[in-house]
Amino acid sequence: MRIVLIRHGEPDYEKDCLTELGHKQAKVAAKRLLEEEIDEIYSSPLGRAVQTAQAFLKVSGIKNIQILDFMREIRYGREGELYDDKWNPWFGVKDLIKNGHNLQIPDWREYPVFKDNYSTIDADKIGIEADKWLATLGYEREGLYYRCTRDTDEERTIAVFCHGGVSAAFLARTLNQQFPYICGVLYNFPHTTISVLKFDKTPGVLTLPVIELLNDSRHLKNV
Repeated sequence: MRIVLIRHGEPDYEKDCLTELGHKQAKVAAKRLLEEEIDEIYSSPLGRAVQTAQAFLKVSGIKNIQILDFMREIRYGREGELYDDKWNPWFGVKDLIKNGHNLQIPDWREYPVFKDNYSTIDADKIGIEADKWLATLGYEREGLYYRCTRDTDEERTIAVFCHGGVSAAFLARTLNQQFPYICGVLYNFPHTTISVLKFDKTPGVLTLPVIELLNDSRHLKNV
């Protein structure tokens, strides 16, 4: 099974929709995604992700978009300070790197920028919900890996249109990496960037997803 993660196009965050440029990016990304032979479309419930998914729906021949509520974008901040930049995990990670801190330590939640931060709470919840969703697709979490519980080895490719933060949390869980490290790897990536994870399709096998593609935005040269 292959999971294709696509960040939404350029958004108008206040209206939760795509800008004019965002719609252009979504159309170009849709054309590029035809190369992936996608079987199913999932999306975050937020408007900017749904509109990006709709651009692909129009050209794919797939009948519908399935909504994954847990793939909505993460929040950041604390109570009374929601979306205050001093709690922005990407800015915080950038500062940690500049000061030589380890992004892979298990107790990263104790770093001031992550302690009691909604981004930490949401990232942890996304990890839990990601495993539940993968189980419905035939991949049960066992320790650090996933057991393929499917009856056949038929290949499936699933597109998930979502956001930067939730993508980082999803990748951190499935790849057994720390959330701040993935935030650092994916810092400042473009809209409609594409990443692909591949799980072994052999029934009964214990598997770790392989990164086929990470953070690809080459299609944007046509925008």
